[in-house]
Parts: sequence; C-alpha cells; structure tokens
Amino acid sequence: MIRNLKFVAAAMALMVALTAPADAQQAKKGPPKVFKMAIIDIEAIRRDAVALKDARQQVAKYQASFQAEIQKEESALRTANQELARQRSILSPEAFNEERRKFEQRLIEVQRKVQQRKQQLDELQVGVMQRMNEAMAEVVGEIANEDQYTVILRLDQAVFAADTHLITKKVLDRLNKKLPTITVPEPKEPAEPAKPAAGKK
Repeated sequence: MIRNLKFVAAAMALMVALTAPADAQQAKKGPPKVFKMAIIDIEAIRRDAVALKDARQQVAKYQASFQAEIQKEESALRTANQELARQRSILSPEAFNEERRKFEQRLIEVQRKVQQRKQQLDELQVGVMQRMNEAMAEVVGEIANEDQYTVILRLDQAVFAADTHLITKKVLDRLNKKLPTITVPEPKEPAEPAKPAAGKK
C-alpha cells in the first residue's frame, strides 16, 4: 500500500511537471501537453477474452486425455503388483527378483510419463498466455497512440481508478476481434527412454 501511495504521489508530481510551463518561452509555444492516464483490468481481460476461453477448453481436453492414459497405466501397475505378490511363493528367489526388477522399471517409466505429461500441459499453458500477452500489448499500444495516453496502468496496481479512466472494455472488444482464437498444438507422445547398448546393463 505504501509503495502504491508513493507511486501515485510520483505520478501526480510528474503530471504537474508535464502540465506546467517550464518558463515564459515555453508558454509562448502554446498550451502545455496534457498528462492523460488510463487504467486497464488485466485479470478481467484474461477471464473474458474469447481466445483464452477457447484455448482453456483445448488444454482441458488434452488434460482429460492424459488423465485417462495415466489411470490406465496405474490400473495395469496395480494388477502387475498383485500378480508379483502371488508369484512370490512359487518362483525361485532369482526369478522373483527378476520379475520385481521388471515391475520397478515399469513403475519408473509410468512416473516418467506422468512428469512428461505435466510438463507438456505447463508448456501449452505458457504458450497460450504468451500469445495472448503479445496480442494484448499490441492492442494497448494501438489505443495508447490513438487516444494520446501518456501512461496506462494495471487496475491491480492502482489505489483508486475512476470509471472514466477505465479502458478495459475497449481493449477487450478490440482484442477479441484481433485474436478470436488460439490454436493449441497437440502434444507429442512422450519420448521413450534410451535403451542401454547391447552387452550393458
């Protein structure tokens, strides 16, 4: 809060500096430049942008597919674990240890796949937000030039914002036209772990 108050004080001081003529010579040049400020609600735009809504649905579809895939793997692991327990009493110690080694390796591979799928989802979401932020920055820049704004602040960084300074709807409407959708690429299948060379364990 103190930081925001200091920022507002600095902005007001800057406004005075920009609007007051520096000397008599500047006054002869005509009216001083006007300090024009606007406020934008970034969170509202991220919530309501049609491209983000569509992209979230695409990511959710991939997430559901990944979840079903992992659940199938986990079910197979539970069955294999039960079978391993049953074989403990009928296999020789050497044979049982080999089967247990295979099970543990399979478990490691499933855990690796879970991590890879999680990383893929994270990368998809980062890519979506990067594309959205780029388009939003272009739109905000266009509006700033057209309407001669000196500075545009985020709503969550302002102590107070009058409705007359809010340009959120204008930015959102133009953003929806500029970027109506974001295509989320289909994730690739997780890479298989490198197999040891022949003759090596």
